[in-house]
Amino acid sequence: MGFDKIFAMLHGKPVLYWSIAGFQECADIHEIIVVTRAEKLDEVKKLVAAEKLTKVSAVVEGGAERHLSVWNGLRAIHAEGSQFVAIHDAARPLITPKLISACIALAKKNGSACCASPIPDTVKRASHENLVTEDVERQNLWAMQTPQIFSSALIMQAYASLMARNELVTDEVSAIQKIGKRVALLENDDYNFKITFPRDLPLAEQVIDIRNGQEKKR
Repeated sequence: MGFDKIFAMLHGKPVLYWSIAGFQECADIHEIIVVTRAEKLDEVKKLVAAEKLTKVSAVVEGGAERHLSVWNGLRAIHAEGSQFVAIHDAARPLITPKLISACIALAKKNGSACCASPIPDTVKRASHENLVTEDVERQNLWAMQTPQIFSSALIMQAYASLMARNELVTDEVSAIQKIGKRVALLENDDYNFKITFPRDLPLAEQVIDIRNGQEKKR
């Protein structure tokens, strides 16, 4: 059986709960759209109701690819006059209101912003046989994270263009680049890693424990 990272339990609640909660607790966020698989729609709606995630205005079905899921989410936005849209991976449960607000502030200055971290490791390119073929200069290389935040008009323009051309992208920064726009990076020095393997869950639990301990001391 595969590892369902979004619904794996983390500190007694699904990973998805923690990912939503960061936005629920952020004063700069007014509406949340959750995009999920068709067979999980009812489960997510029950989670939202049980945990009183009141900013969630809709739970919508995703698509076969990431960009299709994002497009479905964008079209479900209800807030009229919404100026900015934040897109976040549900598998990043350690997101904090502080990081969200900082990314929003940068997006307001630049029209778009993305949380990211410089790559500290030595990077190599390899063949299909996993044999090293060449070095990759790591200077100015960044690992993209989420949230990725854009002015509403800009992300809608980028995705309308993407859908018209039936192109595939792996993140929203790529969609913005395809219409010739630039994205500012917010260097993130806090924990915001993606849950990919079961071994990631104990690490995430430790981070939550540390943060809870810090809150109690205040």
